[in-house]
Amino acid sequence: MNKNLWLLAAAQGLFLTNNVVFIAINGLVGLSLAPLGWMATLPVMGYVVGGALSTPLVARAQSAFGRQASFQIGLAVALGSALLCAWAAMAGNFWLLVTATVIAGYYSANGQLYRFAAAELAVPEFREKAVSLVLAGGLVGAVLGPNLASRTRNLLEVPFAGAYLSLAVVALVSMAIMAFLRFPPLPPKQAGAPAGRPLSVIMRQPVFIVATAGAALGYGVMNLLMAATPLAMQVCGFEFDDAALVLEWHVIGMFAPGFFTGHLIKRFGVLTIMGVGVALNVLCVAIALSGVNLHQFLIALFLLGVGWNFLFTGSTTLSLQAYAPEEKDRAQAAINFFVFATMAVTSFASGALVTTQGWAWLNMGSLLPLALTGAALVWLALRQPSTPPG
Repeated sequence: MNKNLWLLAAAQGLFLTNNVVFIAINGLVGLSLAPLGWMATLPVMGYVVGGALSTPLVARAQSAFGRQASFQIGLAVALGSALLCAWAAMAGNFWLLVTATVIAGYYSANGQLYRFAAAELAVPEFREKAVSLVLAGGLVGAVLGPNLASRTRNLLEVPFAGAYLSLAVVALVSMAIMAFLRFPPLPPKQAGAPAGRPLSVIMRQPVFIVATAGAALGYGVMNLLMAATPLAMQVCGFEFDDAALVLEWHVIGMFAPGFFTGHLIKRFGVLTIMGVGVALNVLCVAIALSGVNLHQFLIALFLLGVGWNFLFTGSTTLSLQAYAPEEKDRAQAAINFFVFATMAVTSFASGALVTTQGWAWLNMGSLLPLALTGAALVWLALRQPSTPPG
């Protein structure tokens, strides 16, 4: 780890703080403002739809201005959208809240590139561990996010307006950290320099297909269950502080393994670790279906987080095999587009299913994308039986 990687890990932690607070409160604020109950998670969906729509804009900004300037633009959007969310909450305007979260998606599309930037700040033989350790910076969000939401939800007269304002402060701190980061300079663009393969060719590679499926479906299942948890726990009679505790341990599960996931990938191979991630998610569903006590919510969501870490870190590592340096902006944008598109579907489905069908059916429905992910891993393993670990 060098100074830049530590700073990037801190920025990742603050990015996840923003995400965790949004997940913890957007559904509840949406439920209090929405015209119909099934629309409660539309503000959560807005965040990921905004991320999906922003991926091509972010890719162009990254290519034109470089990592640091593009990341700072994303943080400026985070600051403005947090203030707009607070205004929407205080005005009781549901559709303004949805609009604000769509705008905030631009920041999310930027933050999703932190993990790829980590690989560029490390020597080639340390790339897996650099990605894993920067993702481990999300532990800051695991602790800070739920506690920030809990401590600031009644800061102002309108519930949760203070939590949105606290995210504006988080954005300012992250902008200060980003100012000290130094990324490799953009290579000068020369006439006749190789532009790389067309995106359609890159996307047809089996390794790209499986890496994208692992990232998108892994994130989709995690989002499906995580976004519904505060609503499900409220229906079951739990207090917000209980939901915040469950989310805290969920995010710890998401990022604590980052200290050793890279080592496990080097030791056992990326497909093996991604397969363990699928198995942990299946175990999460089994525990969630066993009952609705606090410890069952907590253990299930913790396992969901660990399974996501193995799948997402593995998918990011696997994707590095699919593109050359001059192809990275469009390849990474394509991966993130599929991630956000899947999250958008699951964010909407999360609120609709948990409020109409219940927690049990929501969990059973998540088994289908898990089965597809497992099948994709087996398919690639059969096509590349001699793939070495890492």
